[in-house]
Amino acid sequence: MERPRISDHLEAIKFICKDFWFELFKKQIDNLKTNHRGTFVLQDNRFRWLTRMSIEQSPENGTSEELSIMADNKAVQSMHLNFPCGIIRGALLNLGIPCAVSADLSNLPACE
Repeated sequence: MERPRISDHLEAIKFICKDFWFELFKKQIDNLKTNHRGTFVLQDNRFRWLTRMSIEQSPENGTSEELSIMADNKAVQSMHLNFPCGIIRGALLNLGIPCAVSADLSNLPACE
């Protein structure tokens, strides 16, 4: 309330990375990337909600059952990011910035 209204997309993303993320997860975002055309990538190298999930290496010649279990694990891990994506989207919408937010789990416990 003490600050002026955020009108710039980059300023809004910086606010999310520094202040907003810190209030939610007690740390700032580790990395912010942009293509300067409206796409921003926020990276958290140790996302708190994913730190206790198991990291399974994909078997080279895994059975169909093993591959199915790994796919199920990946789906569960992705579901843990739906809520934070919704929080970020809601915060940006309240700042007047319509957006789409998605998550990528390429290297647990990091997420983008």
